[in-house]
Amino acid sequence: MPKPLIVDIPHDLGRDEAKRRLEHGTDQARAFLAKSGVTIDQLAWTGDRLDFGVSAMTQKIGGTIDVGPESVRLEVKLPFLLALFAEKIQKVASKEGNLLLTKK
Repeated sequence: MPKPLIVDIPHDLGRDEAKRRLEHGTDQARAFLAKSGVTIDQLAWTGDRLDFGVSAMTQKIGGTIDVGPESVRLEVKLPFLLALFAEKIQKVASKEGNLLLTKK
């Protein structure tokens, strides 16, 4: 099994504001991903951790988002087929995460 994809996104919002933005952003992400053929199967917050599961290209993907006071850490377990696209996925996740956590 491939190594998990990890993206750390620094922010200066504080834990509560970063979590609020991520909670709001999940609604937007659901609509965006649906257009790309990706289905969100699970979204569950436990404290400052979001566990998620999505389906894409008949593949199941699971991961977590941990919200810290100065950074957000995304960890995704990609199946082998999608691990081939890990670099592109990492770039998109980093870019979109930065936009979500830096825009006013």
